[in-house]
Amino acid sequence: MTERIKYIDVAPAGVKALGGVYGYVMQSGLPDILVTLVYQRVSQINGCAFCLDTHTRDLLEQGVSVEKLALLQAWREAGSLFDQRERAALAWAETVTRVAETEVPDEDYQAARAVFSEKELVDLTIAISIMNALNRMAISFRRTPQAVLAHQGK
Repeated sequence: MTERIKYIDVAPAGVKALGGVYGYVMQSGLPDILVTLVYQRVSQINGCAFCLDTHTRDLLEQGVSVEKLALLQAWREAGSLFDQRERAALAWAETVTRVAETEVPDEDYQAARAVFSEKELVDLTIAISIMNALNRMAISFRRTPQAVLAHQGK
């Protein structure tokens, strides 16, 4: 995979603005692991190799088990491996990421509101939105994952 544009170098102010939203989410009060699990699930849906590589490393550093990482894509079938808030966040991430298909139905909203305050749900939706934007940047311009660079000896 060849990187098309080094967008960080080409539009540093734009990337910095996206980073500001990312930074907001990290200080929002939502648990770091919950947010990173959501980032990973959104990146799975979008097929973003760069972000999948990044967030897998982040989750491992945060102490998330390999079993939990392995079953993230099939979290609905993972029983109690994911707690109630994680399950609600992952369901919300899926419906919001697939908004063109789902139109984010009332029942999905009600399920998320059952476990998240208004502020938490808004912050979670900002997290989902920024990860979708970052996925689109990395995929569009073929940002090279760290694992690929390491494999190439760079």
